Amino acid sequence: MSVVKRFIAGATCPRCGEMDTLRMYRDGEKEYRECVECDFEDAMRLDGEPEPAEELETRVNRTADPVPEDSQPLLFVPNPGAKRRDH
Repeated sequence: MSVVKRFIAGATCPRCGEMDTLRMYRDGEKEYRECVECDFEDAMRLDGEPEPAEELETRVNRTADPVPEDSQPLLFVPNPGAKRRDH
């Protein structure tokens, strides 16, 4: 069985921003998108469940560089005597 790839009319590639360059196709478990200009690829499961993947390291889940215990948060209070500028 050959895979039929169809272009998505009016779709814009999330990587390169070109319009009408995305095409999609399916297999038994996933739906795939790919860009013919920049080789962007994306996949999504058809049952709606998220892909099991490793969690990306962010500032929230990083274990290095802990906050020192003696640090205090900064509180920014507006200056009551300053003129308010609405732009």
